[in-house]
This record gives sequence, structure tokens and C-alpha cells, in this order.
Amino acid sequence: MQNLFCGWHAVRRTLVLLVLAMATVQAWAGPIADDYRDRVDRIIDAALISDDAYNKLQYLCDDIGHRICGSKALEKAIEWAVEEMRRDGLANVRTEPVEVINWVRGQESCEMVAPRRESMVMLGLGKSVGTPPEGITAPVVVVADEDELEKMGDGANGKIVLFNNPMPKYDPEKGSGYGHTVRFRTNGARLASEKGAVACLVRSVTAHSLRTPHTGTMNYKDAKTKIPAAAITVEDAETIQRLANRGIEVVLKIKMSARNHGPAMSANVLGELRGSTHPEQIVVIGGHIDSWDVGHGAHDDGAGCVMAMAAVKLLKDLGLRPKRTIRVVLWTGEEIGLYGGKQYAKDHADELANHVAALESDSGAFAPKGYGVDCKDKSRMKVAADQLRDILTLTAKFGASHVSEGHSAPDVSPLKPEGVIVMGHDVEGATYFDYHHTPADTIDKVIPSELKQNVALMATVAYVLADMPQRLGESKND
Repeated sequence: MQNLFCGWHAVRRTLVLLVLAMATVQAWAGPIADDYRDRVDRIIDAALISDDAYNKLQYLCDDIGHRICGSKALEKAIEWAVEEMRRDGLANVRTEPVEVINWVRGQESCEMVAPRRESMVMLGLGKSVGTPPEGITAPVVVVADEDELEKMGDGANGKIVLFNNPMPKYDPEKGSGYGHTVRFRTNGARLASEKGAVACLVRSVTAHSLRTPHTGTMNYKDAKTKIPAAAITVEDAETIQRLANRGIEVVLKIKMSARNHGPAMSANVLGELRGSTHPEQIVVIGGHIDSWDVGHGAHDDGAGCVMAMAAVKLLKDLGLRPKRTIRVVLWTGEEIGLYGGKQYAKDHADELANHVAALESDSGAFAPKGYGVDCKDKSRMKVAADQLRDILTLTAKFGASHVSEGHSAPDVSPLKPEGVIVMGHDVEGATYFDYHHTPADTIDKVIPSELKQNVALMATVAYVLADMPQRLGESKND
């Protein structure tokens, strides 16, 4: 009898827990999600069987390749995107001119000449000046950060400064640590030149390396002297560090023919799925179409471009026309200085009050997690975040349900000061910086099933934001 009682008690407790769990789900699934469940299921089902995004990415990567500002390849990619959007039936497909810079890497090399000879792998940093034709040969001093450089006094004068600041391993809670470590790539040359250095090297901004260098942009700002700047691999930075720790002088010979050829013209690419009721109200989705001149720009950011293109085509093919307009924007010149994002904000200043939201994918095509959301008006951001949490219950079935506040993406960031709610498409980031800005950023690193999930997420969020009764960030009482 005792066993029977205990068994019934266990069953009753399980039933209670199930009822509570169901009540929690029903309480969480808010009024927005409830209204769109059937339509979103259609979107997700269609996205998960479509190869459209992968086929687009394959052409962009394999047939066109890398797409640095000022290159013929970028021009070809822009022309392709226009043709593709028109073929997909989008409205108002057009380009909008953007002035960028034409920085060309040229030939480059790095060789250790003492205490022994060894070739080292190097990538010049974007916008860096080159060396004299004969190169620069000088001893290396290694510093971890700005404080160590300052403590050296004039010890860097006439030397090559190496910033050996490790990027921490990826943490699921804290993220990559990229924002903290990248400052040496961005500002290192200016800091080193102030101390009389003749060149600057940085440890590649990655936590995992197979002797692969990572490029990226840098800025001289108000530097009186511009010195060459480049990235070397984690392994080579550690080799130099170990030798220096033992008191052994390391001498390097660096050659770079990098040169800024001045202004060049490029363009943002736009196409729309026009809204049925409020076409003047706009939800922007997109990625940046330029890349570095190494790899194929598959994760950074070809994937973001094809996600947006495929998402709108999917909605159109399903006959799901939202009340507001969904505008695809493929920004140019992001890598070299956010030129396209800044120009878009200027070109569309008069209609930014009608921008309901602007979201960008610029973190690769790994398994989707959700969205970051930001706004100058923090109260609107809080409302928007809660609305997104509601909407993302619809995509939780494939793990995309997370909302982080105070985060967005690069090309939409110039819209934040104008009051637009800006969003960043968030993905699992454990391996993104293994490939970021390297020759390894190729399409074989993109998993087709994960790309499909990203299209499903972007199409869902774009559609609901463009169709729901109230604007994102506004309560029903506003």
C-alpha cells in the first residue's frame, strides 16, 4: 500500500510540473507570436528545404571570390546582386553610390634574420603604408599592451614593436573577447610611432591558429608619422616572445608594397518587398558585400548578404506580403571603414523616422541564436527586446530564441543616433574567429543546414516586424 501511495505521489507531482510548464509556455508565448504561428511554420518549413541561399553564396565565393574595396571583383559582385534581386522579383532594385578608398596590399613578406633565418607568415593591415622598396630591417621589442610600451620609454626607438596580446578563448557566456583585443590591430601603429618605432606588428586577433594570419583595418588618426603595420601568426608571435624572454635579440626584415590609391567609387545595393498597407514604413535587413582580399569572404560577410536576399525571395514565393516594406541592403566598404553604412544613413536621413528596425548579419552563418537589439531610447529598446523574445518563441524549435540588449551590428550602427532600433543577427560564435579575415574564410566552412536555419530566422523576424500591428519598440497603448 505504501508503494502504491508513493507511486501515485510521484505521478501527481509529474502532472503538476507538466501543467506548470505548459502554463509557463502559454504565458511566454505572447500576443505577437500567437498571431503568426501558422505563417511562421510555413516560412521555416520552406527555408529548411531551400538551397537558394547556398547556391547564391557558392556563386559569390567561387565564381567571384574576395571583394575588397576598389576591386573589379567587388564591382562584379554588386552587378550580380542587382541582377539576382531583379530575377527574384524584388521591387525598386537599385544601387546608391558610395565613395570608398582603394587600398591595395601588393607584395609583402616577413623574414627573421637573427638569431636564425626563417620566413614568417604575415598580412598587412588595411590602410597601412608600405615599407621602402628595400624593406625595413630592425630588432623587435615585444610588449603586451599600452602600459608595457609606455614603461619602455625610448626603448622602442628605431625598433619594430610587436604587440603580443592574446585573445582569450571563446566563452559561451562572455563571448570572444574580440572587442577588447582588436584595439592593438586598430591603434597599435599610432602608439608605436609615438615612441619612435619604425614598424608595428600585431599578434593575429584569434584564439585558435594553424599558423594563419588575420588581417583587418587600422587607423593612424592623428599620428605624426605613419609606419607600416601588419599581423603575424599566433605561433610566430609566441616564438619571438620566447626568444625575447631569454634575452635573445630578434631581428626581422619586413617588406610591404601596400599603397592607398585614393578615392574609388562603389555602391550599396537595395531591393524591396513592398508593404501592402504602410509601404513607407521600412524594415531593413542585410549584410556587407565587400570582403578582405584573402579568402572568399564566405562567413564575413557573403553569408549575411545571401541570408537577406534568400529571406525576401522566400517570403515573396510564399505569397506573404507584409503590411510594411522589407528592404534588403547590401552595404559596401564595411571592412575598410564602414563607408556604406555611413552613406546609407546620410542618403536616407529624410525617411529614418519611418525605419521600424534595421538588422544586419555580420557574424557568420553558424547555428543561429537570436538577435541583439539596441536603440538610443533605452525604454524603446526594452520594449523591443521583450517583443523580440515573444517573436523568437516561434524559432526556438531550432535554438534561435536568445535576445541580448545593447548590441547590434556594424553597418546599422550609424542609424542608432537617429533613433532607429538597430539589431544584430546573432549566431553561435565558438569558431568564427578561427576564420575571420583570413585566407581560410571559404565556403567549405559554411554548413548548409545552418545557413538554412539562419534564413528561416531572418525571414521570420523580418516578416513579423514588417507585419505586426504596432511598430517594434511601441506598446499597444502608444
